[in-house]
Order: sequence, then C-alpha cells, then structure tokens
Amino acid sequence: MRPLMIALLMAASFYVNAQVPPPKKTPYIFVINDTIATSDQLKQIVNAAAVKSLERGVSEEKMKVLKEINGDKIGDDRNLIMTITLLTEEEKKQQALQPRVKAPGNATDEGYILKVDDKAADFTVQLLDGEKVKLSALKGKVVLLNFWATWCSPCMMEFNELPSKILQPFKDKDFVFLAVSRGEARAVVSKTMVELRNKGIDFNPGIDTDKSIWGLYGTVGIPKNYLIDKEGVIRYVSTGYTESGVDYLAKEISKLLKQ
Repeated sequence: MRPLMIALLMAASFYVNAQVPPPKKTPYIFVINDTIATSDQLKQIVNAAAVKSLERGVSEEKMKVLKEINGDKIGDDRNLIMTITLLTEEEKKQQALQPRVKAPGNATDEGYILKVDDKAADFTVQLLDGEKVKLSALKGKVVLLNFWATWCSPCMMEFNELPSKILQPFKDKDFVFLAVSRGEARAVVSKTMVELRNKGIDFNPGIDTDKSIWGLYGTVGIPKNYLIDKEGVIRYVSTGYTESGVDYLAKEISKLLKQ
C-alpha cells in the first residue's frame, strides 16, 4: 500500500504546489468510477483524505471497459492502472468519529480497557459461517484479536497486508487470526467479505453486532489489535494503521510462537 499512496501523493502534489518544479512524473493512471481522475479530483481526495482503498492493476475485461470509456488515454498496460475507491458520505461520518491514526504502542494511546500483561477477557463469538469460537478454548495458540468495521479505511489498508505478512506465513503454525467486526449487521459484513475474498483476502470474521465483545476490550479507535500469547495473556496492543504496523505485528507473533 505504501508505494501506491506515494504515487497518488506525487501525482497530486504537482497540482497542489503548481508554483514549484513538478516532481518526477508517476507512471500510474488513476481511475475513479471507471474514468481517469482529473487534476482537481486528485487534489480534492488528497486534501480531504477521502480514499478508502487504492488498488493497482485491473483484469483484461476491466481494461476493455476502461478503454471504451477513456479511449487511448488509458494506455495499454493494465498493471499501471490505479483504481481509487472513495469513502461514502456515511463512511466519512463514521471515520470522523474515530481518533487520528497513531503509531503502535503498549497501550500509551487512549481507548484501551485491557492492556499489555492483562489477562484477555474471555468471550464466545459467532463467526460469519455460523461456527462459534470461545477465546479460552484457544489456549496453547497465539491469537491476534482484531477489531474492525467495513467502513473503516485504515482497517481495509491493514487487511490488504494480511495475506502476505500474516495469514500465509503463520497458516500452519499454532496461530489464530480472530477478526471481530464491531457493531455491524451480519449482512453488511458478509458483503464486504465477498469483496475482500475477490482480492485474495480470506478469513472467517466474528460478528459483534451489539459491541458486547468490543466493550470488554476497548472504547474508541479501530483497527485495534490485541496479541494474546499461548497462556491467554495480552502481550502487545496497537490502534490504527501505520506503514510498519503489520510488519511489527508479524515479528511479535513470531516471538510468541517460539516461546
């Protein structure tokens, strides 16, 4: 995600700072709603922090559609197409209620009910496929408990890194990724999971519609991660998405698995 965001910022910076020499031109072509983004659109979404997701590359079928709409301006390399998904008005409202993203830390940020070295509060959660999981039954495994929501763009950015950095590397280890959707209906979560799986991000989330599980752990701020050791003790916590956050989580998971 980091190179993609840098590319977007570089493309927009020329229009925002027109009085200075332009930066090195990005090779990417940015697309919003199947149309090449204008300079004004790039400037607005950077200033408004309205980007929900930024995906590089499109399918051959999608490329045909884009060529029909945009003509030769779209180019011929579908790997250089950047598809920008914007936050909806409702998602913007929800995001505005969240605190600004902060760097990972040992509960120095606000919003934690349980912190490092606390015993993880036990709960039973029903997963999207109907299976029920009791946290205490996972004793002997390292658990990454993640609280998220479908409208949360930092959550989606974090999920984009999961397959390569956490889900695949720890697939055959004593590790469980337990992502609990906070305060949303099953149907809403199900729809988002279809979209995520189409992008290769596949996991079975828990549903916490009434926030009863969330209420045991936090008060504000998502994504919120609690890394729990094999004895059920919280060893690391983090709030928000940062460029190095998932890498750090992976290192902490590796450490706990060796213990």
